[in-house]
Amino acid sequence: MSMAAKGGYGCVGGAAYRTLQFMTPITVRVKELREAKGWSQAELAEKAGIRRATLSAIETNQTKGIDFETLECLASALGCDPGYLIVKKGG
Repeated sequence: MSMAAKGGYGCVGGAAYRTLQFMTPITVRVKELREAKGWSQAELAEKAGIRRATLSAIETNQTKGIDFETLECLASALGCDPGYLIVKKGG
């Protein structure tokens, strides 16, 4: 995979540009809910019973997937339904 495909720098027509990684619903929602509660990653990880490194990977879109148990633990700690964390909003 090229650097551009990973969110690195690329060049089109001689102009440098920075590509954007696509954020998944869980990436955005977990961080939004955590920050709304005023929690650090370490605090949410402790409340959810997961490793802080796992939470960091989820929030920064550095994971290829999340197992259902982790999803349930995060949802429980954040006070929401697991489906809310993974489903795109309609609209």
